[in-house]
Amino acid sequence: MNKFTSIEAEEVLKDQMTDENSQMVKIKSENVNVFYGEKQALFDVNLDVVEKQVLALIGPSGCGKSTYLRCLNRMNDTIDICRVQGTIELRARVGMVFQKPNPFPKSIYENVAYGPKIHGLVKDSTHLDEIVEKSLRRAGLFDEVKDRLFEPGTGLSGGQQQRLCIARAIAVSPEVILMDEPCSALDPIATAIVEELIDELRHKYTIVIVTHSMQQAARVSQRTAMFHLGNLVEVGETDMMFTNPKDQKTQDYITGRYG
Repeated sequence: MNKFTSIEAEEVLKDQMTDENSQMVKIKSENVNVFYGEKQALFDVNLDVVEKQVLALIGPSGCGKSTYLRCLNRMNDTIDICRVQGTIELRARVGMVFQKPNPFPKSIYENVAYGPKIHGLVKDSTHLDEIVEKSLRRAGLFDEVKDRLFEPGTGLSGGQQQRLCIARAIAVSPEVILMDEPCSALDPIATAIVEELIDELRHKYTIVIVTHSMQQAARVSQRTAMFHLGNLVEVGETDMMFTNPKDQKTQDYITGRYG
């Protein structure tokens, strides 16, 4: 039986949604199991996402990290053969950035404006202009595109397109941003720019990022969760995970013995 509870600010869950360091937990997952037909992809995952931190999900291909990420914004619900069990409590609005930059076939301005308009977040055209500029500035893109806002977003470079997608995600005022390997299609220079942006954004947003790059996880995250064969192996402070992991599977993966 699926059980998802979306919560904006109820005091009733305040104590439950706070970790041992008194940091607010934005997403709480308990005993999450995911099945694709008869095949089980996740096994009893218990994982908290803490506010204003970057949580990196690592592990070899097919380990369940992207499946878990898709549970957080209900994307698995759109797959007919997918069945999700367990509890995921959301105390946040969620935005998503995908693996490959996927700007809409619209202008740069309309890419960012689309979400606020369809969600009724806009008072008037002046307010919409402010949202677009603010979002592009937060994504570190405004100065590069301010003179061509009404040109197609698809005309930007790959790195710029990905930052446009980040601007589009934050335009609807999410509290949590989910990123599924956001740099995998980018060159090293664009990757470095996006990583710097992630580090800046975490001061305002909670970020969950799936990455195959151990170096990227070490650079951008404060907490890391290791998945293996659908199981959450361990989760902890990134520095500790990379220098003194508790589980041998984590040690083997980080040191490149498999993956």
